[in-house]
Amino acid sequence: MEGAIERELLAGLRALGLDAGLADPLLRYLALLDRWNRAYNLTAIRDPQAMVTLHLLDSLAMHDSVAGIAARGGSLADLGTGAGLPGIPLALAYPGLQVALVESNGKKARFMREAVRVLGLGNARVVESRIEAFDEPGAFDAITARALATLPLILGLGGHLLAPGGVLLAMKGVVPADEIAALPEGWRVRELRPLAVPGLEAERHLVVIERTGQGSA
Repeated sequence: MEGAIERELLAGLRALGLDAGLADPLLRYLALLDRWNRAYNLTAIRDPQAMVTLHLLDSLAMHDSVAGIAARGGSLADLGTGAGLPGIPLALAYPGLQVALVESNGKKARFMREAVRVLGLGNARVVESRIEAFDEPGAFDAITARALATLPLILGLGGHLLAPGGVLLAMKGVVPADEIAALPEGWRVRELRPLAVPGLEAERHLVVIERTGQGSA
């Protein structure tokens, strides 16, 4: 099974155009997640091989949208990150990206602190807080959320965290037309594009949202 997991991960990294050297830290993160998940039920997905596609590769499918932010040492807040998805895989892929892992659930926050320690992730920090109570207004070049809530709700909870020109990178399944139509005043879609997740046939899209009248992140 371990060999099959590594092969699947390596094939997925190649398909995404990412360095095969990422496989080792990602597999260590996966092993830690699997071990903690048996005791603390951090994620409903129990099979480590399924986690490769549904957690690791799914998280990394948006990597090129943070590459520019990482290149200039910018920051990303991962809201309602759960066990650290997509924040930890993105922090591993881009050491220049400063990642805040925002999660109010204590056991998930404890797991992430251990993962950050074990993986030596100096560019990631765990913020054990409700999103709306996270008091760092205007501190981030981007915020992201993976299957957290509707677009209007994400902006209502975490929009205050964005710096001028900052963007929401929202990971969605099918195109969320109703959510886009319900965006609050002052926000607009900059980009909507499909994501290709290796091994996943289901639709995935990235919705990039910015404040109206502001420049690029």
